[in-house]
Amino acid sequence: MSVTPRIVLVGYGPVGARFVEDLLPAVRLGAVALTVVGAEDEEAYNRVLVAEFAVGRTDRSAMEVTDTAAAVDAGVRFVRGAHVTGIDRDARTVTLDDESVLGYDRLVLATGARANVPTLDGVDAVARDLRALLRLDHSEQGRDQRLPDGVTVLRDLADARTVRAAVEGRRRIVVLGAGVLGLEIALAAAEEGAEVCVVHHGGHPMARNLDRGGGTMLARSVVRAGVALVAHSRAEAVTYRTDDEGERHFDALVCADGKIIAGDLLVLSCGVSARAELATLAGLPTSAGVLVDDGLRSWDDPHVFAIGDCAHVAERPADYLAGARVAGGPSGLIGPGWRQAEWLAASLSAEFAASAPPPPLAAPRPALVMLKAEAVDVVSVGDVELEPWDAEPSTVDADGDRVPGRQVSQWVDPEHGRYLKMVTRGGVLEGMVCVGLPRTAAELTLLFERGSELPADRSVLLRNDGPDYAPATDSDTFAPDATVCWCNGVTVAHIHESVDAGDTTVACVGKSTRAGTGCGGCKGRIGELIERFMETEAAELPV
Repeated sequence: MSVTPRIVLVGYGPVGARFVEDLLPAVRLGAVALTVVGAEDEEAYNRVLVAEFAVGRTDRSAMEVTDTAAAVDAGVRFVRGAHVTGIDRDARTVTLDDESVLGYDRLVLATGARANVPTLDGVDAVARDLRALLRLDHSEQGRDQRLPDGVTVLRDLADARTVRAAVEGRRRIVVLGAGVLGLEIALAAAEEGAEVCVVHHGGHPMARNLDRGGGTMLARSVVRAGVALVAHSRAEAVTYRTDDEGERHFDALVCADGKIIAGDLLVLSCGVSARAELATLAGLPTSAGVLVDDGLRSWDDPHVFAIGDCAHVAERPADYLAGARVAGGPSGLIGPGWRQAEWLAASLSAEFAASAPPPPLAAPRPALVMLKAEAVDVVSVGDVELEPWDAEPSTVDADGDRVPGRQVSQWVDPEHGRYLKMVTRGGVLEGMVCVGLPRTAAELTLLFERGSELPADRSVLLRNDGPDYAPATDSDTFAPDATVCWCNGVTVAHIHESVDAGDTTVACVGKSTRAGTGCGGCKGRIGELIERFMETEAAELPV
């Protein structure tokens, strides 16, 4: 008598939801039995949009990423509002916080990442190394630390509701960290009327993604948008005030140089770390995340997989020692996580449902970083640290072929908040920073994706954001194979088909193609395409 293979998925965020969705055909066939354990008692939602939800620009329904009811009808079992507290790899079981036990034949970890809480006097630090995890109470395994009143991160709906109350109350918000998420929430909150100050220890915002020129231009644009910036300031402590009832509330952030930044809410935006403690406690190799091979399978256990922000994909070194640091880490982007989920669902379906195996999982492309804000446009990709006057000589590769050195083209317009830097090799774009030039950024993104050679006169690219820009002359960006949504790999052709089928809004196109449902940075371009295709269709109608 055959037994249906049991798959247990831990984590029901956007990546876990995509895995469920793509595994449903195998579940409906009865080829696998799928159980999903989710820590939140919520339907799966797009966490990338929590900042927009926090300032009231989107509602809960617009954040949905899957149809849970359809999954239940197909036979998927959901256990929500529960935490996995341990994995027994020998028995192939997971234990939940209510002491119930689930057996598995394949275990998929999609536990995502948690916001980093920096070391600050006044905020308890929580270590997550093996020794510290073993000291934790069993019921606390997998849970986030509790923060003082008035101090929050921004990772889930509960965090977003805390920020939303501060925005609606026009209270003073202090954001610690000037990365993409920190700036997005700061700019959005300021646009909605809150008083916002961003504190960071670097010389310019988005220091991991931008060169000095781009970062300086961004800083000017952020200040123009009404957000105060405090640079070169390392946070050291948090002070509190006590109300009439004896309750403590955040009062101010204290910096090492003596600055005291008062506020009503402190939002910690200091990066994220993979939720890998379950794997660590189970003796699985971890580094920046759960270490898995290019098939997303744990280095040490063929029955355990990891996808999304908790997955650290790397080739196992021949001389690997347990606990050693491994280069690389999770991408931190939703697009690669979705592609991992789709691929693993197809792989397991091929194993248990006799479907065609998927091609090898493609190596992730260089991360395209976009700042989504009403008043500031920023796009960056690749290595952009080379300066225009840093001559880089050509080299000879192992085959004896000459490899040209990199060249830099740069354009700056401080008065209008515009900046462009292009790093090329042999005329092909390898990296760029684009601030305040959204159309130029869109064309350069397309050229980067295709590996196409840039025009010999780089200045012609600036025409896209000039007053005489004509979309009809910009054929490449409307080519059918041009990618519009990087998160979901949706092309111009897909959107054209959607519009032809009657989808005339960004939301409708998103439902039929998934375009714009990831980071949301492509929604403006989707709107342009809808308008273009509808105008073309109207022009072709008989009079």
